[in-house]
Amino acid sequence: MSEKVSEGKMMQMLEWSYEKAVNGVAGLDSASELAQSYIKSSTSRNDQANSLIRWQNTKAGTSGFLTGLGGIITMPVTIPANVASVIFVQMRMIAAIAHIGGHDIKDDRVKALVYACLTGNAAKDILKDIGIVAGTKLTTSAIKNISGKTIVAINQKVGFRLVTKFGEKGVINLGKAVPFVGGIIGATFDSVATNAIGNIARDTFITEK
Repeated sequence: MSEKVSEGKMMQMLEWSYEKAVNGVAGLDSASELAQSYIKSSTSRNDQANSLIRWQNTKAGTSGFLTGLGGIITMPVTIPANVASVIFVQMRMIAAIAHIGGHDIKDDRVKALVYACLTGNAAKDILKDIGIVAGTKLTTSAIKNISGKTIVAINQKVGFRLVTKFGEKGVINLGKAVPFVGGIIGATFDSVATNAIGNIARDTFITEK
């Protein structure tokens, strides 16, 4: 009998992935190191974020890149490798964009917003529900005003949305966990969704054009 992934397990996986994205793993830059390679350019922060999103879609969607993630998908939580790898790749991109925007990605408030961006277009509704209007460019001072209670509310909504999102695609059923094979993961990597998520992250974290 197959087992569905709970919101609790999804949140454990997000916490694990975020720690790896922020601190880096063997063979892969951390989110801040990835961001620094774009910050070196003389373009605006907005352009830097756009360049990073374009790279993410051309490079990170390849089976070779995702196969290279094999070492990190040894998680304390049982989640199909294709789901875990896509979430990790997208999360690292969002955190890198937050870093480009000058935000402290080790701050729990920033982390909660990174999680929200992972839900794609649903992020706007999640943030609106807790009184944050997405697209209004969250300044550092605005983020500092986010309370611990609000962080919990964001995380709960994100967990629910992600379980629903991947459940609809039929890839989060543990009884049908996909083996870690580059070709399969490459085929399931949704560059359209990743592009949308990148744009939402840019609109959330970059306050200057």
